[in-house]
Amino acid sequence: MLLRPASTTDIHALVELSRASFSDAFGHLYAPEDLQNFLDNERSPEKLGAAIRDPDTEVMLAEDSAGLIGYCIMYFDASFPERPAPQPARVAILSQLYCAPQAIGRGVGAALIEWAIGEARIRRREAIQLSVYSENFGAQRFYQRYGFAKVADIAFWVGSHRDDEFLYELTL
Repeated sequence: MLLRPASTTDIHALVELSRASFSDAFGHLYAPEDLQNFLDNERSPEKLGAAIRDPDTEVMLAEDSAGLIGYCIMYFDASFPERPAPQPARVAILSQLYCAPQAIGRGVGAALIEWAIGEARIRRREAIQLSVYSENFGAQRFYQRYGFAKVADIAFWVGSHRDDEFLYELTL
């Protein structure tokens, strides 16, 4: 497995993986029109391309000989406004840590989160924040193993559907 920063030539593959991984994990929760609207807006080539081109954002890819098998996005000058005070001053958001179904259990998620934590430390962030679905117990256990802890209940909207999520934070 290789980790590498995404480039604009990766947009098509990244859009495919981001849409498929979200749909595989959570698609059953939503009405088809809500899911499609979310994918069209939040997992669009334009949105992912903007993240790749943003100097304050890093899109890290995991790939093997078969191609793209995972990714995550780090926003280095962002934080969740829902985080109760006191908000750490220099925060990064870890977003969309996903693996292709065939790559689950192969250390892809571990490699991506370890990269994210290391990169946040290099950039002298005080904390990393992320949101996790309230019923995604496996992901919660995964993040807790790395020291993340719940700091708030938040909402995540997919069309007209509101998901209960947890805001997790790791102090660095």
